[in-house]
Amino acid sequence: MPSLDTFFLRDFVAAAFLFFVTRYFIRSLLGKTNRTLPPGPKGWPVVGALPLLGSMPHVTLAKLAKKYGPVMYLKMGTCNMVVASTPDAARAFLKTLDLNFSNRPPNAGATHLAYNSQDMVFAEYGRRWKLLRKLSNLHMLGGKALENWSHVRAVELGHMVRAMYESSQKGEAVVVPEMLTYAMANMIGQVILSRRVFATKGSESNEFKDMVVELMTSAGIFNIGDFIPSIAWMDLQGIEGEMKKLHKRWDVLLTKMMEEHAETARERKGKPDFLDILMANRENSDGEKLSLVNVKALLLNLFTAGTDTSSSIIEWALAEMMNNPKILKKAHEEMDKVVGRSRRLEESDIPKLPYLQAICKETFRKHPSTPLNLPRVSTQACEINGYYIPKNTRLSVNIWAIGRDDNVWDNPLDFNPERFMTGENAKIDPRGNNFELIPFGAGRRICAGTRMGIVLVEYILGTLVHSFDWSVPPGAGELNMDEAFGLALQKAVPLSACLRARLAPTAYVSEA
Repeated sequence: MPSLDTFFLRDFVAAAFLFFVTRYFIRSLLGKTNRTLPPGPKGWPVVGALPLLGSMPHVTLAKLAKKYGPVMYLKMGTCNMVVASTPDAARAFLKTLDLNFSNRPPNAGATHLAYNSQDMVFAEYGRRWKLLRKLSNLHMLGGKALENWSHVRAVELGHMVRAMYESSQKGEAVVVPEMLTYAMANMIGQVILSRRVFATKGSESNEFKDMVVELMTSAGIFNIGDFIPSIAWMDLQGIEGEMKKLHKRWDVLLTKMMEEHAETARERKGKPDFLDILMANRENSDGEKLSLVNVKALLLNLFTAGTDTSSSIIEWALAEMMNNPKILKKAHEEMDKVVGRSRRLEESDIPKLPYLQAICKETFRKHPSTPLNLPRVSTQACEINGYYIPKNTRLSVNIWAIGRDDNVWDNPLDFNPERFMTGENAKIDPRGNNFELIPFGAGRRICAGTRMGIVLVEYILGTLVHSFDWSVPPGAGELNMDEAFGLALQKAVPLSACLRARLAPTAYVSEA
């Protein structure tokens, strides 16, 4: 009789033969698909590359990309993540593979802050997202809608300019982000609710600013539980607990806004605001319905992203000009020639102010409001640059790194608006088609407020520069230009400035 060893050897040879034959036929059926992942750091056991990111992930990822290349793979806990760090890599993901990366990955921010992804920013790509986007574009964020509420911008900006003028007359320094948030929240409140959110600047508006910053900061943190779901319940960083507390505060505020709005419905008969239109169009022709939670979540998007991202860009631009007086002087000269000093700048003046537009573009480049584009996730496996990208891989586009790529920009660390005044760069537009400059992202999930953001930045920044001379408060030393990472890129130290009026006194009295 054959021995046990003989049986074992025969079975082993048969199993090995079957394995290699099966592997050969499967490969033949699937074709010679490249399964090589993009290069990237190995990371640590279990947690992967999470500990490598540090407190400034956009900076760390930019440095790693210099070593590993424009398309970089990182194992983040149990999740796959790929990072695009050059214009070509961004174009491949956000244009060529846009549909495959049109969804957001699940995360604590979407769950605990955005009403479990019931908003527009984190919603699944589909009919509900399209309805939210359509209503927002038609009645608030699109070109025609922006024209319709231009008077609101002029009036609210008038309030802010007068307040700054009064501070300048008293010799008081102005805390810029507080002023900006107050004005922008009132602009958005007028459009959504037909009223100013804050009647006077004070503790209530400062608390709102703090809530906005806290939301954008906490939503941008790389939460361990998002990448290792099995331990999410432990909330090791304490992030989710803080998110839940913050959400309750926001929910109380938004509920109060909606209840007060409903009580004044008769006063708006024939003149509906954005919330009226939203409530009247909660169901579309495809049968998609918006719940009250969807409406509340959308308002949260508009009040937070609408104030914080534009505010941070304007603050960075002013800080850069205060550090570069020649740039400020040149902007003043252009504005004095086009607008003069007898009136305030108007939105219709902006197309005639190319240097102002170049300053805005340069700020979008060097200080993008969202340094890492909001994450996306692949619906199917795909291939890019010869590398295999598995299904359910998270995508992060490092917009900050693209803006500082020395293969794209000369002396990228310099703040130089002149780079956008001549040559090919003069044609670059920040609306998502030129991947060298994508401060709002690109593709299907480009920021819905792109047009509004550009209008607000150009108009408000232009008005503030035209209306005042800007300088560092006496004894303050050099401006601190450090960054504070979050969903939006804040200045670590809020900008405080001394102002000197440049226009005729009557220009600070009129609203528009």
